[in-house]
Amino acid sequence: MAQPQKLSFTEKAGYSLGDGAANFVFMTMILFQLNFYTDTLGVAAASAGSLLLVGRLWDAFFDPMMGVLADRTNTRWGKFRPWVLWTAVPWGIAMVLAYTNPGLSSSGNLVWACLTNILLMTLYSANNTPYSALTGVMTGDVNERTSLSSYRFVAAMIAQLIVGGFTLPLVAKFGHGNNAKGWQMTMALWAVICLVLFCITFLATRERIQPDPRQKSSPREDFRGLLANRPWKAMFILTLAHFAMLALRGGTMFYYFQYYVNPGKLYDLLQSIGLASAAGSGVWHSLLDTFGLIVDPSKSNVASVGFGLLNITSQFVTVIGVLCSTALSARFGKKAVAIAGFSTTTVFMALFVLLPPESVGTMFLLEYLRALTYAPTIPLIWAMFADVVDFAEWKTGRRATGIIYATILFGLKTGLSLGGAIAGWLLSGFGYRPNAVQTPEALNGIRMNISIFPAILFLIVIACLIVYPIGKNLNIEIQDVLAERRKKFAQA
Repeated sequence: MAQPQKLSFTEKAGYSLGDGAANFVFMTMILFQLNFYTDTLGVAAASAGSLLLVGRLWDAFFDPMMGVLADRTNTRWGKFRPWVLWTAVPWGIAMVLAYTNPGLSSSGNLVWACLTNILLMTLYSANNTPYSALTGVMTGDVNERTSLSSYRFVAAMIAQLIVGGFTLPLVAKFGHGNNAKGWQMTMALWAVICLVLFCITFLATRERIQPDPRQKSSPREDFRGLLANRPWKAMFILTLAHFAMLALRGGTMFYYFQYYVNPGKLYDLLQSIGLASAAGSGVWHSLLDTFGLIVDPSKSNVASVGFGLLNITSQFVTVIGVLCSTALSARFGKKAVAIAGFSTTTVFMALFVLLPPESVGTMFLLEYLRALTYAPTIPLIWAMFADVVDFAEWKTGRRATGIIYATILFGLKTGLSLGGAIAGWLLSGFGYRPNAVQTPEALNGIRMNISIFPAILFLIVIACLIVYPIGKNLNIEIQDVLAERRKKFAQA
């Protein structure tokens, strides 16, 4: 029988929750892990950067092994779905351990951070590699895949809104001045949420696209095929540069609020919208205070509330852009929309270098413009990964979903590793000192880390998209050929 290609709302929404869960780790890692290591565990910035490099590089090298394993997993639930369930509980435990301060010596804390980070990254890979590969086996319809990716990234954006907006306020709320306690309790809350979401994803999804039953399994042939796959090479380099940018910029953004943004101007903005203790009352004000999104009387949490507000509001803007991606790609093609989105995003990021500390309102506006233009690219890139799998099957007759996703995720994790490490090394090189007044050189380094340096990395992304060969017409041709092939071997 021909396999159905259309997906129900329930299945798309259920699938999306798995990426929502993953973002409780991913965004905490991007936004706060470097700061947690330097300012809570007491690890030097350069050492913290190297630590992140080790953990994420291990994760990156584990991804291809995980892809080979997932491709060869055979259960009544499929190849990829079971891994989402099997890793859920260990994932939650590792989340808490990775953000626990054991109270050891400086070197002891460094070793603890390294081991728990490697554990968390291993489980992240064992869960997220098969989860990502599910996109390529739930449906063969290219527009449905874009729609599925849009659902996925709406859930991801909501999770990012929660993590970016509430993590630091909750750390302050739970910790009552003890950041170590606050981090542990906040991550325990996030871990419980992840467990529930992963279970829903497992129950809601189904695998429909299967390899040709006559296909012989050969990891060596799978890896050899990658080197002859031009779209894979373009997406691999693109992913490397893309996620290096995210780690570099995301890992520095809170430092920007802590040390560069003028706290008086930021307080005035927060007070004007009712986020200061004396600026509001009632149920809504009390609810915001419960989540730590009200500036306390001492004004000591101005930076964390301002950073939380920026993350929450920019995620709403991002959701709007993500929802437009399916219609835009259907009209213009994924490649064209991605090039336009990344190009405009590069300009808006670079403009941050011109902002003085007092331009708080302009900074918020510029970030909203960056988020709006970047947002449509998010689901499109992940839908393009599935197109790379189809391209390989179209050319060679072999389908290797797991290994292609795993090696692209290898590029993703390597990019995160390099971006996080470079952020720490650059901060150290510019003279950053934790919990201290920063020198003009250190402040300049923080500004460059969120503007010019990430813009340079995005220029590499744009170049990769220009040489990426799968445009709208070829995408449709591949879909039609593969659908006909699957119909034939289903009838055989």
